[in-house]
Amino acid sequence: MRQAGLLDVGCHSALLTVVRWRPEAVLEPVFSHKVRLRLHESLDRKGRLGKDGVESVQRAVAEAVAADQRPRRPEVFAFATSVIRDAPNREEIIALVARTTGTRLRVLAGEEEARLAYVAARQWAGSAPGPLLVLDIGGGTVEVASGTGRQPRIVRSLPLGARTVTREWLPGGTAPSARRLAEVRRYLRHALSVAPGVPRAEPGDRVLACSKTFEQLSRLADASQHKPRQARPQLTLSQLQAVIPLLTDSGPHRRAALPGISRHRAEQSLAGALVAEALMEACGVKSVEICPWSTREGLLLERLGVIDTASHRHRGSG
Repeated sequence: MRQAGLLDVGCHSALLTVVRWRPEAVLEPVFSHKVRLRLHESLDRKGRLGKDGVESVQRAVAEAVAADQRPRRPEVFAFATSVIRDAPNREEIIALVARTTGTRLRVLAGEEEARLAYVAARQWAGSAPGPLLVLDIGGGTVEVASGTGRQPRIVRSLPLGARTVTREWLPGGTAPSARRLAEVRRYLRHALSVAPGVPRAEPGDRVLACSKTFEQLSRLADASQHKPRQARPQLTLSQLQAVIPLLTDSGPHRRAALPGISRHRAEQSLAGALVAEALMEACGVKSVEICPWSTREGLLLERLGVIDTASHRHRGSG
């Protein structure tokens, strides 16, 4: 049975994943190795990754690649997300990692990440045609895609990720005043209102949210209402707005103790919630289904040949 390998280097981890496809429409894990990173701590005000951050990427890539010692390993596609893609010293980082580890990281355009998230969400939800809107909040960017088939018709990527908004508007992950909180909300609503071509959901459209940000907010909302987790969890706009004060009134350390909020994402969780609120409003969405698949799974599906890429090859650079 064919296998596919992927090394995903993001802000919080370098994750090596090897999977195979099962007829039951399941990506079956074969091997996995994660190395924790904290690259946001090494970013300067312009998003440049400092020396300590670059060295941690080198170590993480070397460790992840070396972890799989099985005799018949698949070729690994290694890529970096927006924390490296958007760094002013991106080429320097990629060249140094390639020289010291033998692994050359590729980067995907934001629109390509949006397309792959849509591909993954469509496969996860069932490939029957019908309107589908996919929302994905990353650390650096927000991706939105919509369509009626297995490939999206519209893809958009905007520099409104949770890490970006935290760095530019909420240093330390907190809002110092109610006025600042209102300013951030106005900024996000305006940025999304003037962004060209952001798709809106029509009545009856299915909307899937594909990101750790949405997943953690959904878990927090359920816990705050003492609701058991469902097989296919959801998050409504009213639930989201109800938990924003919990995040606003807590610093990152206290947030990490809240249900669903992980320690390494606690600092950017308030920004993530505000972005999610503005995004749902801009897209006319009252409720989203939480989808566990996103860009990573889209790449794996295409490399396994589950998805036909004849007209939509992934475009890597770097």
